[in-house]
Amino acid sequence: MSSALAGSVRARYLVYFQYLGTAFNGVVAVKGTQPAIGVQNFLEEAAECLNSVEPVKFTISSRTDAGVHALSNSAHLDVQRHSGQPPFSPEVLVQALNTHLSHPAIRVVRAFRVPSDFHARYQATSRSYLYRLATGCPRPDQLSVFERNLCWALRANSLDVDAMQEAAQHLLGTHDFSAFQSAGSPVKSSVRTMLRATVSPGSASPFVSPLESRGLQFWNLEFESQSFLYRQVRRMTAVLVAVGLGVLTPDQVKAILESRDPLGRHQTGVAPAHGLFLMAVQYPGLRNQGPNVSGPVDYHPQDLCVL
Repeated sequence: MSSALAGSVRARYLVYFQYLGTAFNGVVAVKGTQPAIGVQNFLEEAAECLNSVEPVKFTISSRTDAGVHALSNSAHLDVQRHSGQPPFSPEVLVQALNTHLSHPAIRVVRAFRVPSDFHARYQATSRSYLYRLATGCPRPDQLSVFERNLCWALRANSLDVDAMQEAAQHLLGTHDFSAFQSAGSPVKSSVRTMLRATVSPGSASPFVSPLESRGLQFWNLEFESQSFLYRQVRRMTAVLVAVGLGVLTPDQVKAILESRDPLGRHQTGVAPAHGLFLMAVQYPGLRNQGPNVSGPVDYHPQDLCVL
């Protein structure tokens, strides 16, 4: 055992973080010299200033594609401090990471100490996604700059929301969702249990004036499951929008689901990434999993970084 490891204490943390996905090639780190980069690259770069004995690696709970946003994604990480140094408190860890994050579209919002065998991906009990739609927008330049890249703007003036809600009911429960899976991420099973699938009125950004939003109607599509297949939410959204536009009926959505055919005529569409938000990742036994960190912390950068 090296002298650096002797007497050192390894602590595992669960961290929640948020990001606007517009500038990133997804959440997972991009390796090599590619110009594209993931949210994880910036998180691990910030973690270098924790001066861990071993490099800090983030194990992401929920992968999101390029352009997809997250109000609350999560990851676990290990920090191994040098001999004689106690583990960081969760509050200090949050402030340290935020202080050294070099991209303004990422923020760590909360942290918890967890057991050494805790796994952010495999121990999540549910994940919730929100997809935002806007109707009544025949031209992209009619959408406020405060809503661009944050919703799917449809030219249609209205949607048959009752039909969409009826169709969404067919998605509830345990099914083989192969028909809504995109190629590129092989899994052992395409069976998933949909806990929630709803369509409801939404609202515009508070920074959008009534004059700008005149004629626009926002809608929220929300989905909850323990886990999802690759692009499943965006493909389900595309099918539900087709129902809202009168292209499909609710019964056809049921037939698509039962077909288990991802290459069928009506289910190959994928809703744009920029309307999708990962809203929450839940774990058993953790209280106050919300986004707020309360109270001041005693954080001294000089104690962490090798400058």
